Amino acid sequence: MIRPIAAFAGLALWLTACTDATRDLDGPFEPMGDFRLGYSEVVAPNLERLLISRDATQEEWITAVDQAMERRFGRFEGDKFYHLGISVEAYSLPPPVVPGKSALAMRVTVWDDATQQKLNAETKVISVIKVFESRITMTREQQIDILAADAAKELETWLREQYQTQGWFGGTVAPPVDPALVPPEG
Repeated sequence: MIRPIAAFAGLALWLTACTDATRDLDGPFEPMGDFRLGYSEVVAPNLERLLISRDATQEEWITAVDQAMERRFGRFEGDKFYHLGISVEAYSLPPPVVPGKSALAMRVTVWDDATQQKLNAETKVISVIKVFESRITMTREQQIDILAADAAKELETWLREQYQTQGWFGGTVAPPVDPALVPPEG
């Protein structure tokens, strides 16, 4: 009897840890080349409320996303400024007892301040969908803040991928691997 309860408690703890997008902000972190946040310009001109959702204003989303971006990217101290252009596109904030998933979608463009050029030719779509969440004790504002923090973390993951594979922020581009030179597995 104790084993199933312990297993369930462990699973619940693991799921809780997986959902905290700000957990890594207080500890040490790996720099991202010469990246330093210049401006984080957040807009929401075409904000769409999806499905059964509580209302949230453009200003609430702009403020929450801007604060999440500043908190996550303001810690980078590289030598060059890069700007983030973010458009919040859609959201879902289901009430506590209504089935559904909280969600946020936004488009991102990254600008190099020195060259005044976009780094990504097409906007990157960042989508956050909360599969496991407990909305029973959460306010609407808490849902908004959590979604904004998760979106900022997803954006950092994508920016790090671009740094490692595309040479953004002074990174080096990995040379292509010739499939003929890769030994077979097994």
